[in-house]
Amino acid sequence: MSGRFFTTLLLCALVCQLSSGAVTKVEITDKTDLQNGSYELLTGKVYFAVDPALAPNRIVADIDVAPKNAKGLVEFSADFSEVRPRKGGNGTALVEISNRGGKALASEFNFAHGSRDLKNPEAMGDGFLLQHGFTLVWVGWEFDLPANANLLHADLPVATDQGKTISGIVRSEWVGDTRVETIPLGDRGQTGYAVLDAASAKNKLYVRDAVAASRTLVPRESWHFTDAAHVSLKGGFVPGRLYEVIYEAKDPVIAGLGLAGVRDFVSYLKSGARSGSQPEVQRAIGFGVSQSGRFLREFLYDGFNEDEAHRQVFDGIWAHVAGGGRGSFNHRFAQPSRDGHAFSNVFYPVDTPPFDEEPLMQKAHQAHVMPKLFLTNGSYEYWGRGASLIHTTADGKADEPPSEHARIYFLSGSQHTIGAIPPQKTLAHNLANTNDYRYSLRALLLAMQTWLKEGKEPPPSRFPRLDKGELTTLPNLKFPKIQGVQLPLHKREVYRLDFSEEPPKQGAPFPTFVPQVDADGNDLGGIKMPEIEVPLASYTGWNPRTDAIGAPGEMLSFMGSWIPFARTRAEQLRTHDERRPVEERYPSEQVYLDRIDEAGRKLVQAGYVLEADLPLLHERAAREWAYLHHS
Repeated sequence: MSGRFFTTLLLCALVCQLSSGAVTKVEITDKTDLQNGSYELLTGKVYFAVDPALAPNRIVADIDVAPKNAKGLVEFSADFSEVRPRKGGNGTALVEISNRGGKALASEFNFAHGSRDLKNPEAMGDGFLLQHGFTLVWVGWEFDLPANANLLHADLPVATDQGKTISGIVRSEWVGDTRVETIPLGDRGQTGYAVLDAASAKNKLYVRDAVAASRTLVPRESWHFTDAAHVSLKGGFVPGRLYEVIYEAKDPVIAGLGLAGVRDFVSYLKSGARSGSQPEVQRAIGFGVSQSGRFLREFLYDGFNEDEAHRQVFDGIWAHVAGGGRGSFNHRFAQPSRDGHAFSNVFYPVDTPPFDEEPLMQKAHQAHVMPKLFLTNGSYEYWGRGASLIHTTADGKADEPPSEHARIYFLSGSQHTIGAIPPQKTLAHNLANTNDYRYSLRALLLAMQTWLKEGKEPPPSRFPRLDKGELTTLPNLKFPKIQGVQLPLHKREVYRLDFSEEPPKQGAPFPTFVPQVDADGNDLGGIKMPEIEVPLASYTGWNPRTDAIGAPGEMLSFMGSWIPFARTRAEQLRTHDERRPVEERYPSEQVYLDRIDEAGRKLVQAGYVLEADLPLLHERAAREWAYLHHS
């Protein structure tokens, strides 16, 4: 049964202050049964009013120049979705910090693919999260998303100087794969800040061909603003070149309210204010992928895990494939979508110190709201996101393991996104990495749940270490020689940056490392999925751009490589491949699959994979074998 209804939950000021913090109203605009009525999907909008005088709100940048209502409170709202059990849940809300307005929980944990519409049965995949009783929660936090009913938006106020327009210098970067005449000022389709005066002499356009190359100023007569948020260049913008528009913008959004909204909605769910009695949610895990993983690192560092009533918000925080970064989430003219890779968005306030866990958690520790912390990264994050910074010292000379409150897990041999079989062709030299590490994510989620509920510690950290020779610099990487395969010229460099001007002043890079590899070109250390432990290929965290899209020596953002072994000795000799051929490793498919099963059982014993998923790992390996031998 499904239905559509409208209801408004109005809380008096006293109840809001004492029970649910800054949440003033929750509108449920749609309610739908899921999983044969055992779960229900709620969608709607949540309204907030925060007191700028309260200490937990003082950390919001520009809170003093936010518009106030008659009571002196700052109001804003956000979309939300919730999938909750009607009864028998496990008491834990798994709160996904939405990545650019989307919902990926079912993809990450339920092996879902296809529809992202939660009403569609396909959207819940195999139902893993629901079978284990989690309440699934999403709340919008990002203000610059394009108009799209499927995205979770946050409606945040604009800062004003006593009603007057605030302006400032903003930098917008573009790196493309095809020639275009016009580019947006926003990143990846997000809404950019509007230009204050299109004719201002402060507006400039620069271009360069490499991150470390000198910038060339493009003559002003060669380009113009087509409207408040787009720029056009005579002859077009060339793929594989780095363009930067530096311009005077207006109307900065109070972006940090997005973090406060997540804080306050989670506290509302845990408070019992919705039911008026025992809360349905006793604990909350914040989970974020990439951009939203960096959001959670910023959330911790800024002190948002303490709500207005000084209560703990998240009991567990999991930043997945976030590297060593935080982001542009809580300052004037913030650009939340900007990240940082080897060849794009390098000079943004993303990878800025501190990187490691102890200073990241300092405010949570001082306020006695310390969560359990998982940091998971793949090989790409070491090549493209500075991940080694989270567990090495600032001088790059020693390992720095996490405290007892945290775990660091390296998902060996993986790209930024989930791999697929057959391997995908992209705008890179090699086929995309096939490694699917979600089997470990499922096991680790249940381990965190047990850690929070029962106090049983999760599996130990596994990450590449300097003292074991598992990390290296790019010149010392021992990748095997393979005909037609070239290493990227550069990895991500994390520079010391001074943002007192734009472009920022660039200092020396922090020492960063990539995983060292074995004779097969596969990473040392970490959690190795069976296909990495029993390989048919080299599975890398890098993949160079093709000549067709320019800058062929640079890494294609997010992508890794699947570089198959030669099947026979003759093929190996013909292709001048240093790696042993498949026929010398595995006399038959059955031998290969038996070794896959053995590797899977070892992961189960160590706590990094669930026993119930071993048949899925076996079947997946069989598909990879078939692809290699019949493609």
